[in-house]
Amino acid sequence: MPECYFVTDLHGRVPRYQKLFDAVAREAPAAVFLGGDFLPPAWPGLDEPDRDFIRGFLGNRLLDLRRTLRSLYPRVFLIMGNDDPRAEEIAVGELAEEGIWEYIQGRKTTLGDIPVFGYAYVNPTPFRLKDWERYDVSRYVDPGAVSPEEGFRTVPVPERETRYHTIQEDLERLTKDEELGRAIILFHAPPYQTKLDLSALAGKTIDHVPLDRHLGSIAVRRFIETRRPFLTLHGHVHESARLSGSWRDRIGATHCFSAAHDGPELALVRFNPGRLDLAVRSLV
Repeated sequence: MPECYFVTDLHGRVPRYQKLFDAVAREAPAAVFLGGDFLPPAWPGLDEPDRDFIRGFLGNRLLDLRRTLRSLYPRVFLIMGNDDPRAEEIAVGELAEEGIWEYIQGRKTTLGDIPVFGYAYVNPTPFRLKDWERYDVSRYVDPGAVSPEEGFRTVPVPERETRYHTIQEDLERLTKDEELGRAIILFHAPPYQTKLDLSALAGKTIDHVPLDRHLGSIAVRRFIETRRPFLTLHGHVHESARLSGSWRDRIGATHCFSAAHDGPELALVRFNPGRLDLAVRSLV
């Protein structure tokens, strides 16, 4: 199969996007996976002319790419992340209707004969925006984190969903009894206790309680262990590759890649689904 790109956690940084668009124009990958946290962190209080980042910047640039590449324009798979206000899901959906990208949160699609799933929610964080946070496997919250029932949301959701829905249950509903041995799953959260979720919290405490330096989702890890998808893509913990020394890991037969990065560069993962052992990450 042709080459695919994976990027995540660009946080609206225009130089990173420009490097991505230049690479797409030059190499014409078959698909681009955007793993969430793609909007500017100051959203929606941006100054003109970038107030409408989705339509005014991303939409226009991707339209230019589609005009340039024509039939070679890649499939673009997108989910949101915990820093992306869900209120902007409407604009994301409008560009999906125009064929600019495919919004796959909580959905299944295919890339050739490969099933592709998307899932944006993360386990509770210390941050106040809770649009894309869920309890993980139970209503437990790590020290220092804020529960999904606190904080604020840009889109209202039923109280029962906020209090009782978990990532574990969501993943069961999303994949049901699907055979996942060839599937690619685009997550925002990394799996717990891997090279992809290592944070800078080692040795730190809150009220004398040690903080876990692994920030990933237990539910995502258990899901990978039991359902054994072919490839999972992750972001969210920016410093993980620097601290662990690796942007990739294995859980059983499943390849797990992260494109999160805490430097100024674009972290671009290139992979061929037929030869995952040859996947590379470039800092551009």
